Amino acid sequence: MRTPRLKKLKNLLAKIPVITKGDIPDVKIRAVSSDSRNIHPGDAFFAIKGASFDGFDYIPSAIEQGAALIVSNRPDPKNLSVPYLQIDDDPHKALAWLAAATQNFPAHKLRIIGVTGTDGKTTTSSTIHHILTQAGVKVGLISTVNALIGDEEIDTGFHVTTPDSPEIQAYLAEMVRAGMTHCVLESTSHGLAQGRAIASEFDIAVVTNVTHEHLDYHGDWQHYLEAKGLLFESLWLTSRKKIGNPRLAILNKDDRSYGYLKRVSPPGFLSYSRLNEADLWAENIVNTSTELSFDCHIDDEVYKVKSPMIGIYNVSNILAALATCVKGLGIPANVTVGALATQKGVPGRMERINLGQDFIAIVDFAHTPYAMAESLETARTLTQGKVIAVFGSAGLRDREKRKMMPVEAIKRADMIILTAEDPRTESLDDILQDMADAAISAGGIEGKNFLRIPDRGDAVRKAISLAEPGDLVISLGKGHEQSMCFINTEYPWDDRMAMRAAIAELLGVDGPKMPWLPTSGAKPD
Repeated sequence: MRTPRLKKLKNLLAKIPVITKGDIPDVKIRAVSSDSRNIHPGDAFFAIKGASFDGFDYIPSAIEQGAALIVSNRPDPKNLSVPYLQIDDDPHKALAWLAAATQNFPAHKLRIIGVTGTDGKTTTSSTIHHILTQAGVKVGLISTVNALIGDEEIDTGFHVTTPDSPEIQAYLAEMVRAGMTHCVLESTSHGLAQGRAIASEFDIAVVTNVTHEHLDYHGDWQHYLEAKGLLFESLWLTSRKKIGNPRLAILNKDDRSYGYLKRVSPPGFLSYSRLNEADLWAENIVNTSTELSFDCHIDDEVYKVKSPMIGIYNVSNILAALATCVKGLGIPANVTVGALATQKGVPGRMERINLGQDFIAIVDFAHTPYAMAESLETARTLTQGKVIAVFGSAGLRDREKRKMMPVEAIKRADMIILTAEDPRTESLDDILQDMADAAISAGGIEGKNFLRIPDRGDAVRKAISLAEPGDLVISLGKGHEQSMCFINTEYPWDDRMAMRAAIAELLGVDGPKMPWLPTSGAKPD
């Protein structure tokens, strides 16, 4: 991405709502970052104190990298070889606004669509992006899978949430330079709560649902909901744009977030539903192994929607995308519906793996109790045989969730295999014990309808070995992700590759090697 030109700090600060303390240094800067590893000559380093790291400890490293300015909300540490700016403000907010200013406020030149929710936000974001692209709109995408700027695809990392604010603003600036007019920005609760999306100037805010997730971070569901609500509250604050200010909220009438988000959103919001009448609503839903179809009511018209995405829950994601494109952005309904029929699947979302085996194999990202229930119910409709599910629960995350998921799985699968999923510094054996206890409480019998196999590769192999003709094996929780964390190390891991490796071994055909993890025994040469 292009490096911004040097700009005078005083001029930048005059354009943004950031409160400073003391004199403003007479210095020019190019860009900003709170990660000393990303500092380049002429950048400003934000020394922010976090939960695990203190930016003050990395000031020497940032200066060594070429930082022209140090910024913090704490007093000047003195004896620095570069200027210091003290702010009397939230450092995350200041970081975001200064990042936007160094990039010439790219969001002012774009129609920004923010998509949040516990489950389905990547699918919904990708669907909106696909529809707009098919309609001839020049649109970029920033999701937890990747960033798309025209024909360029940028990998946004391993375990990715919403990128940090300097990265967001850099992506938006690249989109402006590439001639984009719209951007779809997937917005996580962590990203919203930590101010990463500040200065993104949202025009349309979309929610999929708000279910049980990230309560280890937010404390309880209400605070989690309020973090999601920040996206909708931000609509009130969006700067006036030459292209207009719709300030439109698109809400899921079926979800318990509806009442709260309706209250914090600007007037004129839109609702969608797959259960009741709304501004957009669905009926006559048909879900098969290859296609999802339903009738969509938009205003006084009914449109026949067909999509290669499967799973009744995707009706809600599609409705959210339709509401955004048709009602929010004025794309003709017939064009929007036609685009849905050509959409490719989202990586790691109910993605089928087929090497010619006589059973169905699927990889899905479902990693919450609600999403797991929805995925397994969909899986049940795709087979007359057994459903065999492989999943784990992340370490150092919501402990309540790890007890809820086995309960949902025992109800809906014939066999579940509990395994590793980013244990981090927690004991994997302890995590699996928590999950096993929950499975037993739901009627599970170890050795009969559930197993625990610590190594995820071996767990996938076991699931594949148990499959008989017509059965369905589904690996849940990792989806598109490209690594798994043990202690503090990210090891290369892809559930889709693991599934292909296990099936290839079973069939005796060429295929990828099973990725190695620390639970896999001796590492092969």
